[in-house]
Amino acid sequence: MAPPWWFCRALLPALALALLGLAAAAGPHQTPALELAQELAEELWSAGLPGDLPELEPECRSLLAAFAEGSAALTGCLGRRARPVRLCQGCHGHYRRLLAQYGSIARAVGNSSESHNCAKSILTSDRLQIVVTLSEFFNETWEAANCANCLKNNSEGLSNSTEEFLDLFNKSLTCFEHNLQGQAIDLSPNNYTEVCKNCNETYTKLNDLYNYLQRMNRQGGESAHSAHLCIDVEDAMNITRKLWSRTFNCSLPCSDTVPVIAVSSFILFLPIVFYLSSFLHSKQKKRILILPKRIQSNANLVNIQEKYS
Repeated sequence: MAPPWWFCRALLPALALALLGLAAAAGPHQTPALELAQELAEELWSAGLPGDLPELEPECRSLLAAFAEGSAALTGCLGRRARPVRLCQGCHGHYRRLLAQYGSIARAVGNSSESHNCAKSILTSDRLQIVVTLSEFFNETWEAANCANCLKNNSEGLSNSTEEFLDLFNKSLTCFEHNLQGQAIDLSPNNYTEVCKNCNETYTKLNDLYNYLQRMNRQGGESAHSAHLCIDVEDAMNITRKLWSRTFNCSLPCSDTVPVIAVSSFILFLPIVFYLSSFLHSKQKKRILILPKRIQSNANLVNIQEKYS
């Protein structure tokens, strides 16, 4: 069994130092064996050990370098688009390329005879497994952001519903800005009636579309994050709602107002209807009193007495 590469890296320099030490100790009286040892030591050092000892084949090193560059590009994209959140819109290309680069490492595609060793050398040759850890981190981040809900099936671009939502979102922000008339956006109580009046239609469409997308996602989603839309859409809606309700102090007319009033009125008048119907029903059943027969016989007796008197 051949010794591992790290053992060679540690043993060869020590052997070279030992040979040089023996040559120096012999001084001017060097034997042919010591001269040979000195030449061997110089050859070991000239080989560039241990720093230049090859660890990966050229093809494997190229795959690793490509993955490192892809990881750096995706990390930079995620960091730059963290606030406001635009991860899915701006980073899906970097993420797709990184998946392809990791797949190339796992498959070890190439013409080299040692290509089948690239996956093992890069992915599982040490305890840390940096490449695997990085890949898992990016996958978990992408899944937690639910970016798949914003993209087409092949992840090559935004879906039609997402583009429609972002278009309404941009129109809402443009309407806010246009109707502010140079006023500073802060939380102080200001008169934003123009914003509420002129932007009500655009904001209502945006809010309705968001609620519709949320319902459709809950009906068709089966993943752990199915209750959420992609983070870009959620963050955009949160920003718009905070501006609408907190900053501008606007409100939307509730579409359920009429049914609520109708049901409340019905419940309020139920006791009145109950007591009125009870009163009318009892009055209909009331009987007319009939005079007793004993009183009627006394009246006949009086008539008979008057007749014979």
